[in-house]
Amino acid sequence: MEELNSKIIFETERLIVRRYNADDADNFFALNGDEEIMRYIRPAKSREYSDAFLQETIAAVDANPQMGRWAVDEKSTGRFVNSIAVILIKGTDMIQLGYSLLKNEWGKGYATELTKAGINYVFTKMNLPFVYAVTEIDHIASQQVLLKAGFKPEVVFKEGEKDLQRF
Repeated sequence: MEELNSKIIFETERLIVRRYNADDADNFFALNGDEEIMRYIRPAKSREYSDAFLQETIAAVDANPQMGRWAVDEKSTGRFVNSIAVILIKGTDMIQLGYSLLKNEWGKGYATELTKAGINYVFTKMNLPFVYAVTEIDHIASQQVLLKAGFKPEVVFKEGEKDLQRF
């Protein structure tokens, strides 16, 4: 149990946020390889890319345990349900909070629950004064989650061809 606890980042009422490990390859690909899940995040990736990205993700958390991409399991079943990230906004020194959920987990309130807990983690464990989130302008569902969790719209900007909203 001690080894498991050392891998737990934080918990919510229904969810456990933990470090990814090599056994998560199928779960990681279920997110990163699905075009519908990745629609507003980045292009869906092949299994080979996903496996390499998982290894990079694990190594990044090893190097800086307070930040990174983490797995999220449902407490009651231990089932993998989604991923959360506390990472730098590309090309900046600003910390952003992000998440992705398996499609069968959409609409259960996990995104809002996880986002609120992620904000608390950034403020209490990382002792940061600010945390940001970024969505594509068209990603209304994610924007609604951010607003429910307490984020405020800040600025619209372009990244390549994408119109993005920073909260």
